[in-house]
Amino acid sequence: MVALLALAALLGVSSAALEVHVGTSSVFSVEGQQAVLPAWFTSHSQKKPYVTWLLDKKDVGPFQILTYMDGVVKVEETELKPRLGFLYPFPTHNISLFINATQERDSGQYLCTVNVVDDVTSTGKNVGVINLTVLVPPAPPACHLQGHPTVGANVTLSCTSEKGKPPPTYQWHRTAPTTQIFFPPAQDQAKGILKLTNLSMDMAGLYVCMAENRAGSAECSILLEVHSTSAKAVIAGAVLGSLGAIATVVFFTRRVVGYRRKKRDSQEEVANEIKEDAIAPKTPSWAHSPPADAISKTSTLSSLASSARGRPYGAHPLPDTHRGTPQRLGGRPGHPQTLNGTPPRRHPNPPNLARAGAVPVMVPAQSRAGSLV
Repeated sequence: MVALLALAALLGVSSAALEVHVGTSSVFSVEGQQAVLPAWFTSHSQKKPYVTWLLDKKDVGPFQILTYMDGVVKVEETELKPRLGFLYPFPTHNISLFINATQERDSGQYLCTVNVVDDVTSTGKNVGVINLTVLVPPAPPACHLQGHPTVGANVTLSCTSEKGKPPPTYQWHRTAPTTQIFFPPAQDQAKGILKLTNLSMDMAGLYVCMAENRAGSAECSILLEVHSTSAKAVIAGAVLGSLGAIATVVFFTRRVVGYRRKKRDSQEEVANEIKEDAIAPKTPSWAHSPPADAISKTSTLSSLASSARGRPYGAHPLPDTHRGTPQRLGGRPGHPQTLNGTPPRRHPNPPNLARAGAVPVMVPAQSRAGSLV
């Protein structure tokens, strides 16, 4: 191609005085590689030409990227500056442009213009136009599985690549255990979708998706395992069962603890009520004051004792002139005397009375005049 361009420039295939020629109107380059835009001019003049390369993008207007004037090459201040230049050194009629390490943003319309001082040209004949398209190979795609691969179920395999120019197409195929290629409608090559219906154990295997365009290709794979039962359902059931058992144990534990606490509280309340209602023990009434009959009998005995002390020793008691002939108080000899037929009450011994809680009482004595001493 380069030799042909040089030969055409030397022979001057055009009859016009000044004319620019291009080897092709479209150039395709893969991102990262070198791109060459072939161009040359014809002229009868021996003077040095004025050559200009411009780049016209859709989002911005044309701007200069490279010039040759008065024998000096000048690279303009653009992002292309460290990567472009003239393919051949001057003086030459071959004005081809090279771009190293092309990038996607280098794509656009490149214009080359030539002017010579003492040469004439037809309108538009001194301009050459070349369209550069930088291709981008697909980025490694990502494979995904949607659905549950169980017998009789339907699943969808998807494959997408985030980068690629032009947009890649996708092709699914199975490599193991046996090779299988899929076609529409099961497969959508534009979207990278493969639908598998009514799964069976024989459909298990390694599925590979290849993303491809003019710049290259990349692939990803996914291992499809078909299960007779849903493993996720089994796991979910086991988890739910465990949670249910734990909840049951916690529920009954709280009930037992609450019952024991309630029972303990009720017992404490009953004990407190008993303590509040209880009455302090009182001293028996008989311990504070002796019985009335005991006081009467004691007074009688004191009176008798006083009378006895007033009589001389050996004297007999005088008869009671007020009540007549004294009556016998007793019964038969050897038996205790009775008063009105009732035997006298025996009093317990003092030690016994003290143990029973009795309180000693001082009984006043009676004088001869009948007063208390």
